[in-house]
Amino acid sequence: MPTETRIVIVDDHPVVLEGLTNMLHSLDSIKLVAGCADAIATMAVLRKEPVDLVITDINLPEISGIELCRRIRTAFPHTRVIGISTFHDPAYARELLNCGGSCFVTKNASVTEFETAIRKALQGETWVGDLLTEQKPLSFSQQEGPVITRREREVLALIATGFTNKEIAEKLFVSISTVDSHRKNLLTKFGVLNTAALVARAAKSGLIS
Repeated sequence: MPTETRIVIVDDHPVVLEGLTNMLHSLDSIKLVAGCADAIATMAVLRKEPVDLVITDINLPEISGIELCRRIRTAFPHTRVIGISTFHDPAYARELLNCGGSCFVTKNASVTEFETAIRKALQGETWVGDLLTEQKPLSFSQQEGPVITRREREVLALIATGFTNKEIAEKLFVSISTVDSHRKNLLTKFGVLNTAALVARAAKSGLIS
């Protein structure tokens, strides 16, 4: 590792953010630049300060960790990205690596695994945590759906239940245009043209029951 590795952590759960911060403080040659709750705040930090590595949750609100990774690698190609998630999902790892991410580990990974991920990321290598690879191979079947944000998942569930954009907006306390934007994003991500196909594809992917 370099003399000092400058890291930003991204997670919208304060407890997780605190736990990761404490973990990093226990490692040598690490400087925590910032802890952010979302992608927008993260990009703002990166524009102001040099950062070697971003450790981001995959399931962020509004903009997913996958999309954040893509933006970071486009705007700051020398900044590496490690994705983390509560879910042991190969699809997340595959999506992250495909958009330029370096490593993927689950949130309950050991400190040793995090150290390995950090070291390999800084060396320009790709790596997936042991717990994930022990559960099943790193593959991506047609039945697995795209990575969507927490808000998109909420909107998807309400769409599947039959609610209109207006009703969804009222339930989630957002504007109708915001719901419409989420609906369009979902159609694009699932590669379908209408709501019926969206619901069918999401059900096949196991994202809704």
